[in-house]
Amino acid sequence: MWKEVINFANPYVANMVKNGAKNVAIAATTIKKILITQPRPETDKSPYFELARKYSIELDFHPFIRLEGLPAKEFRKQKIEIPYYTAVIFTSRNAIDHFFRICEEMKISISQDTKYFCITEAVALYLQKFILYRKRKVFYGADGSNKSMFDVINKHKENEKFMYPCSENQQDNEIVNWLKNNNCEYVTPFMYRTISNDVKDLLSNTEYDIICFFTPSGVRSLFDNIPSFKQNGTRIGAFGSNTGRAVEDAGLTLDIKAPAPQTPSMVAALEQYLSGVLKKK
Repeated sequence: MWKEVINFANPYVANMVKNGAKNVAIAATTIKKILITQPRPETDKSPYFELARKYSIELDFHPFIRLEGLPAKEFRKQKIEIPYYTAVIFTSRNAIDHFFRICEEMKISISQDTKYFCITEAVALYLQKFILYRKRKVFYGADGSNKSMFDVINKHKENEKFMYPCSENQQDNEIVNWLKNNNCEYVTPFMYRTISNDVKDLLSNTEYDIICFFTPSGVRSLFDNIPSFKQNGTRIGAFGSNTGRAVEDAGLTLDIKAPAPQTPSMVAALEQYLSGVLKKK
């Protein structure tokens, strides 16, 4: 669990502690401002903006983390021969970007027979940026959960050698344990590292009714910036089971979960939640 130290010098925290009960009561009936801890969508056609118009809410977009790719020279120290592995597991677009970046820097050609197992269809489709997309070698889970991805891997894992690219300071232990427990040959190369952005001013000057996280590192960044953060009336949303666990391990209450069969995206999960607590305007 994250260490909690109350710091009344921080105006955001002091105000939430002072008015905690009031904030909880207000949040139960009114949601006006939501923080999405990702970059602002590049197009105004994003479903986020339709959601904002539909419920007359204000959305702020601000990434809590940034990624720094490991240079090829540093990657080589792990002594991992990429061409040896016949299947790659991807849980994010970032992992795809850095996997193919490393391959390009090291002048490694990936076999056309390589199989790719992805956490969601959106991640799988992103592979089109780098490979000729064929369904016979690109697979993804049905509902965005680790379990659904494991179900797919289980059907095709015979004689495969798995590579699971991940961040230097973050990997999905559930995936690693599954590979280990199913006697799979695998390796977990670090290809990038996650760094917390400075969001102290953002959180000190604005109170949000909902904060949505998309990675465990985003949750960690919250406490890197404000170790004394108290949830009080703030609703917390999380995309992905690992992010949800990080929220709960931090001692916070998780109110909005995605993906799920009826809510495959964070936008869908917010839509479902808002429709239950707000009257459409």
